[in-house]
Amino acid sequence: MTENSSRRIDDPLWKSILEQTFSYFLQFIFTDADDVFDLAKPFDYLDKEFESLFPPETSGKGVRYVDKLVKVFLKDGREQFVLCHVEVQSSKGRGDLAERMFQYFYKISDRYKVPVTAIAILADGNKNYRPQAYIQEFMGTSLRYSFNSYKILDQDESMLRSNTNPFAVVVLTALLAITRRNADDDELKNIKHSLYDEMMARNMSKYSRQGIYDFLSHYVRFQNKENFYIFEKEVETKLGRSNIMGTREYLLDKAEKQGLERGMERGKREEAIAIARELKKEGLSIEFIAKTTKLTTEEVEKLK
Repeated sequence: MTENSSRRIDDPLWKSILEQTFSYFLQFIFTDADDVFDLAKPFDYLDKEFESLFPPETSGKGVRYVDKLVKVFLKDGREQFVLCHVEVQSSKGRGDLAERMFQYFYKISDRYKVPVTAIAILADGNKNYRPQAYIQEFMGTSLRYSFNSYKILDQDESMLRSNTNPFAVVVLTALLAITRRNADDDELKNIKHSLYDEMMARNMSKYSRQGIYDFLSHYVRFQNKENFYIFEKEVETKLGRSNIMGTREYLLDKAEKQGLERGMERGKREEAIAIARELKKEGLSIEFIAKTTKLTTEEVEKLK
């Protein structure tokens, strides 16, 4: 896969897939998850609280992080926190992940006064980039902060395929995005079919299955957008029915989840404009975008 605007990786999908598969994620990362966590209780996703602690950088052009702060319950009834930081850059970026992980740790610990476990998922293609600790030393005083670090590039494809945990399909998708990055559209379609078959072979909730399907379908995009529709039609043929969420439905659903209607009611036109830009990049018609976002066709035409 060549790195250009038509074959880009949709990094923000990490944020939604973690929510849609979080119990499977915990079981995938921690072998004793069933003994430690009360997975029957709902998780509390503290995205707004996280953003209040760490506001997005206004000058962070080209720097993309996907962070999740999740409150979980333990089997003994206590509340704990799992900080999941997903590193989604194609290289090591500024090389400051370990320092950021330490900052996350002490600010969250100070705010909530509870123990925190941190996990860095490294979805980059740099073999030598594998931060695991932040170390600070000066004049006989030292500090070492170690965190869980999971390098996707280190994973074995055959082991992931044999792993019955649904989250293994998410990791396999990210791994193949790295190792098969030079695949053409035909190869990419075959890869997506293989991932789809892996997903269907695993037991999971309908909610998680839809999330994983969205992830494997949209994480790496075809050069030619028509190939996505061909892929969906082929999946429908496998099922013998039409129940797969298409690109338009996917983007509309995404718009609704981002609170488009609420945003428009409150006069937050910037939300509608941001979504309109995304839809326009997908090559959808001006009329469709205008109807979806409640903007005028003239406003949509001017967007770049």
